[in-house]
Amino acid sequence: MAYFVVTFGRGPRWSPDCPRRARDGWDEHAAFMDGLVRRGVVLLGGPLGDDVDEGPALVLVAADDAQAAASAFRGDPWHGTVLVTERVTRWTLWLGEPPAPA
Repeated sequence: MAYFVVTFGRGPRWSPDCPRRARDGWDEHAAFMDGLVRRGVVLLGGPLGDDVDEGPALVLVAADDAQAAASAFRGDPWHGTVLVTERVTRWTLWLGEPPAPA
């Protein structure tokens, strides 16, 4: 198992005038992401920057390879619409430990 940092940016249905948690499909997106946390796929995640409604999001993923890390989000109702995957990068952890899977 390896760690990957996945960054998400604005997709074609991103609405800058709407708070992130008020956007269409938020409840379904949140439930999907919570499921990935329960399965130990997502270890940490959230928006980057001072404005949580505008910035990109970063997620720490445990997966066998970059393809598995990227494909973990294919069932997310926001994937490819509200959010798009910008980058999947392997992360070699040298300091500390990520949280244990839930």
